Amino acid sequence: MEQKIRILLVEDDQSLGFLMTEFLSSKGFEVTLCKDGISGWNTYNTQQFQFAVLDVMLPGLDGFSLAKNIRESRSGIPIILVTARSMKEDKIKGFNLGIDDYITKPFDEDELFCRIQAILNRIDSRQVADKKKIQLGKYSYEFQNQSLNINNESRRLTARENAVLYLLIQNSGQIVKRELILNNIWGTSDYFSGRSLDVYISKLRKYMQDDSNIVIENIPKVGFLFQVKTGYLLSNL
Repeated sequence: MEQKIRILLVEDDQSLGFLMTEFLSSKGFEVTLCKDGISGWNTYNTQQFQFAVLDVMLPGLDGFSLAKNIRESRSGIPIILVTARSMKEDKIKGFNLGIDDYITKPFDEDELFCRIQAILNRIDSRQVADKKKIQLGKYSYEFQNQSLNINNESRRLTARENAVLYLLIQNSGQIVKRELILNNIWGTSDYFSGRSLDVYISKLRKYMQDDSNIVIENIPKVGFLFQVKTGYLLSNL
């Protein structure tokens, strides 16, 4: 029997939380509902989840803080933030924290399901990727495990960080257009996804800053060029 995707749902509106739980369960997910940020954080730390859907306005610990805690725990699980507000600043703040998507209340349940499924499909479509380690200069990278390793230290990448890095590596030495990255990984190429991409590129540069021979060059208004300078191995692709 195929194992169900386990979703951590944190929503303080009891009626909405119940409806979302029932709907996602009917779609084949295993859902654990928490009614505040603190219980959500405690539950996250005691159980294994493959996805998180977090309301922003939560008592005790808000959704931004909860998402930040999850990311700082080096978890790569996809995160969708749910909010009653559509402010640009909130969306940028969420993407800066490394969330995968953002949905504004009120929303249709089918829209939430489609957003979850789109993220999972992007992950599944890359499962055929090489399971071996890819050597990037001083770093070794494992796509399937979403890990970047150096000096016996491992960093767990988020699903979207992993997807961006792998796409750049696949096209090493060639310019990858912004629109291609956004449409393949975000599913859209609007302003917010573009800002989010810039944040993810900055994070990847920071993660690999211990090897100056690894370069992610920004080609203004065009895209990005990933290179490992001459004399450093890039193998197993």
